[in-house]
Amino acid sequence: TLMISNQARGAAIMLAMAPIMSTSGAFVHSVARPLQAAFAPSHAARSMLLRPAKNVASRPAIQQHARFAAPARQFSRIHMKYSTKEVGTFPSEEYRVFFFDDGKEISPWHGIPTWADKSKNIVNAVIEITKNTRPKMEVATKETLNPIKQDMKKGKLRDYPLDIFWNYGMIPKTWENPGEEHPELKAFGDDDPVDVVEIGSAPIARGAVVQIKALGTLAMIDEGELDWKVIGISTADPKAASIQSLADLEREFPGQVDRIRDWFRNYKSNGTFDPKTGWTGITEGQNSFGLGEKCMDEKYTAKVIDETAESYHKLLTGAIKAEKLSLK
Repeated sequence: TLMISNQARGAAIMLAMAPIMSTSGAFVHSVARPLQAAFAPSHAARSMLLRPAKNVASRPAIQQHARFAAPARQFSRIHMKYSTKEVGTFPSEEYRVFFFDDGKEISPWHGIPTWADKSKNIVNAVIEITKNTRPKMEVATKETLNPIKQDMKKGKLRDYPLDIFWNYGMIPKTWENPGEEHPELKAFGDDDPVDVVEIGSAPIARGAVVQIKALGTLAMIDEGELDWKVIGISTADPKAASIQSLADLEREFPGQVDRIRDWFRNYKSNGTFDPKTGWTGITEGQNSFGLGEKCMDEKYTAKVIDETAESYHKLLTGAIKAEKLSLK
């Protein structure tokens, strides 16, 4: 039997509180190397942890699992005050992820602040889709309490045609107004919260509420609608401390902004993607980008977030009428 000191055991437990674990019970992300071989889960144990849930589950945002302790570079921090409850089997039309703030049920769209630290360009973000997965999950803006669900298309659950290579979610209390034309882009909003692409190294669980440095934005035009794509990095990522600007982001993650643009340009097209050769065979279905396809910097990004937060405020106060949106 391996004997460890109380101090070592305590350190393991403290580190174990940090890995991103699934807050909804759908699956558990614990991909980190253990502190030492004694704490390493077996292959069978990891397989069990990654199996989809088959029933209703409720879990706190941070959980203690000393056996699966991980170094800080393997996870992203989430708010301990928020938790989620998974209802239904994943994947299914009935599957939902509901949100709670200190035990009180809330909407992830209406119940979480936009900014975590505006002076540092840090927003709160609700992760809808974990990197390297395909199910098209989204906050249900037309349902009471706006739970996360899987999108439907032509009566079927919707999956992306390929993995999305980054964590993807939305910024609370923002809204792209479909009744307002952008003066420069000449396009109207897509009637959704602003999307955020988290570029960091670690998978982040569906339903996690994380703090992200919002440092760039792309003006995507999807079927004629403006669909901002904010790009940033989790404050818990090991590279985050050295990244304060879009230039820093591009230095630390060279080529990733271009890859994000290409992914969103082509994922609806009739082309195919190969990791070695990229996209081929595209003849139709591409999205486009405004502003000369440029990724705008952190100052412009903050302006986009503030403008869409103001549109959201008008929506919530009734200055703009909601069309089938749930504001509860």
